[in-house]
Amino acid sequence: MQRIFTVLMMLMLAATFTFANGEGETAGAQKTADLVYVNWEEGVAYTHLAQAVLEDKMGYEVTITAADVAPGYAAIAQGDKDAFMETWLPVLHKSYIEKYSNQIVDLGHVFEGTESGLVIPKYMVDAGISSISDLLKPEAQEKLDKTITGIDAGAGVMITTEEEVMPAYGLTDAGYKLLPSSGPAMMASLKDAIANKEWIVVTGWKPHSMFGYWDLAFLEQDKDQVWGVGNIHIFGRKNITEDKPELAQFLGNMSMTNSELGSLMVYINESNLDTLEAARAWMNENEDVVADWIP
Repeated sequence: MQRIFTVLMMLMLAATFTFANGEGETAGAQKTADLVYVNWEEGVAYTHLAQAVLEDKMGYEVTITAADVAPGYAAIAQGDKDAFMETWLPVLHKSYIEKYSNQIVDLGHVFEGTESGLVIPKYMVDAGISSISDLLKPEAQEKLDKTITGIDAGAGVMITTEEEVMPAYGLTDAGYKLLPSSGPAMMASLKDAIANKEWIVVTGWKPHSMFGYWDLAFLEQDKDQVWGVGNIHIFGRKNITEDKPELAQFLGNMSMTNSELGSLMVYINESNLDTLEAARAWMNENEDVVADWIP
């Protein structure tokens, strides 16, 4: 009997060791999430919200990393991260999807109805600037110092602006330059310009809280139609559905409306809490939004 007991104990210890080292379906490795996002307001907001849901409601250990677009795609293509949280399709990130098509998988869209383009304050529209071609007017060139304020250089809206829009509309030939910065830096420049009623053109997009704070307009694409309406997707590394099926399903279930995402962004911006704690507080006040995300 003592030998039988000893054997049983050894078998139990072996099973425990196996699961603890990731060989069973409930392995600890499956309860981790390593997500990469871009430092754009909407992605910052819903990525931190995802972290709050995964940690508080699903028991995950979550790591989130901010990166530029190109390194973000490279990270999931190489399998270093589980998912890239902000793919703009069908236009802005088309080149990245084509480049890594065999190394990444589409987990679904988190937001429908995106818009991208060149954005100006409404008082510029009142002054006669309503289309991209209007930027060639002498007054516009002078007041704008032939400068378009952008975000991080690898962003899709930056690539399409510099490589397609500016040449097609004659802005490159006119001497316009696209100034790289970041999402927060672009917002700061826009805020300062509006406070002083100065003219400014920025690379902008919806969803974004800028449209909630100020009266803005997209410049009309009166020639080539480069930008259109699209969706924001989440892409995962190639084997995520096999290695971490619950996480893949959760990310695929994530979906927010314009009003929900707008509410979250404003809440985070105006909160005295850090981003994760603000997202966590918003989650606790909006349980109905995240309930369907959980498998």
